[in-house]
This record gives sequence, C-alpha cells and structure tokens, in this order.
Amino acid sequence: MRVGVVLPQTEIGADPAAIAAYARGVEGLGYRHILAYDHVLGADPAVHRELRGPYNLSHTFHEPMVLFGYLAAITSLELVTGIIILPQRQTALVAKQAAEIDILTRGHLRLGVGLGWNPVEYEALGKSFNDRGRRVEEQVVLLRRLWTEAAVTHRGEHERITAAGLAPPPRQRPIPIWFGGSSPAALRRAGRLADGWFPQADPGPELERARSLVKEGAVSAGRDPGRIGMEGVVSWTREGAGRIAQEVRAWAEAGATHVSISTMRAGLGGVEEHLAALAQAATAINLEPAPDEPFLKS
Repeated sequence: MRVGVVLPQTEIGADPAAIAAYARGVEGLGYRHILAYDHVLGADPAVHRELRGPYNLSHTFHEPMVLFGYLAAITSLELVTGIIILPQRQTALVAKQAAEIDILTRGHLRLGVGLGWNPVEYEALGKSFNDRGRRVEEQVVLLRRLWTEAAVTHRGEHERITAAGLAPPPRQRPIPIWFGGSSPAALRRAGRLADGWFPQADPGPELERARSLVKEGAVSAGRDPGRIGMEGVVSWTREGAGRIAQEVRAWAEAGATHVSISTMRAGLGGVEEHLAALAQAATAINLEPAPDEPFLKS
C-alpha cells in the first residue's frame, strides 16, 4: 500500500517557498504522493446561506494543474487530484493540462475527478450543475481517447471534436482516472469507468456497502473489480501517531492500494508543524526516508 499526504493548502498559505518546503519535506520523510483538492471559487456565506459545504471564499485553494507544474520541478512524488471537479471544466483543456503535467512529472500523475457540490462555481464557469453526472461519463471516455489517439472525432450528447488531437501526448497512455463521490450512482459509475476510487467512509460496514456498489458497477461493465484501486484518508488528531498507525493498518487490511494522511483541520500552524506531525506518523508506520540529496530531473 502506497502512503501519501493531503496538501494542507487551506492552512499553509500562498507562499511558494512554503509549498516547496512542504513538498520536499514529505518526500524526504518517505511519502509517495501529494493529493490536492480543487475549488476554483469559494462562495460568500453571507449571501449563499443555503450552501453547507466545508469551504467558502475564506479558504485558500491552489489551482491543481498550475500547482502541479510547479511541484513537478522540485519533487519526484506522484501528484494526485483528489478531486478535479471535471464537469465544470472544458474536457479538451483538462486533457491538455493533464497531459502536460504527466510529461513534466515523467508519468507521475493520477487524475481524480468528481462532480463537486458548489453550484456557484458551475455558474461562474458557464457549466450546468444539474446534469453534471451524465456529462462526466462522456468526459471520461473522451479524455482517454484524447490521451491515446492521434486524432479524435467525437459526436456526443455534450461534447464535439472534429479530427483533432493533443501534441505532445502524455507519458501514461492513458493517465489513470480515479473517481470521488459517495452516492450510489457515483459508486456504480466508479465501478464502470474508474481506475480507482476515493471512499468517503472509513473501514467497516459503511465502506463495505460502498465497495459492493463499486463492484456492482464493475461487473455490469464486464470489468474485474479487483483491478480497481482504492485510496483511504487518515486524519491527524490529538491522539497522535499511534492512532494514525492503527488507521493505516485498518486501511491495509481493508484492501486499500493507497492511503493519504491529512493534517488539515488538526489545529496545526505553519509548514513546520505539519511536517513535524507527518514525521511522527512516518515513524509510526515505518516509512523509509528518501535519500537526503537535492532532487534532480534526469
């Protein structure tokens, strides 16, 4: 099981030096990937009182594709979107951006996608919120075609391309696509289409119910459910590294292929405090530190 981290972007701020220090720090501790969340716009809670999401306009979110271009130059970690809100974005542009990141990281991009919850973003980006579930399925099929075919002609319900393609293509052909979401429809969709999924439940009965829906979707599409990856999240709490180790073991026993450790919303301060907590967690789960030397692209 590969162990990574969730970028605590809502807490470490917008200083490029802090972002670089965090990335180099987690790589040096032996973590294998950085997972970043996506929000283009935050809603003003004084106006949008009906929204109950966890983030608003006061929370810092870096644009993942641009951020990953920066991180690709300073780390060899796998970079993971967890998740890109795909239906509010132009499919061909996402395909181009993801291909570029995959090139810059030498094949170390995992593209997590999902539907999101914030209609304010959809409105601002000129996309429909109400049919986003139907549109994402066509988008995923089209992404894979754009990454693997020299020229694509597509006439779908929502997308049109006429004899066009990406150059240069990504290193991974296709780039792995992972799905977020927790509704029965989203879970079955992950089984039908995804290379992996991000559960919204901890190991136990709720996770097993979700996994049964992913399996149902896979079987309906003639796919092997055992080949679909699964990534859990373990959050740092006041119980410290011992609790982290227990939860990481639980995910391993549940069959997760990946797990990320999140230090967000744990009452930590700057980069140093987040890295200190992750250092304790790395020791508790026996991660092997990376060599202490500058990162150079070959």
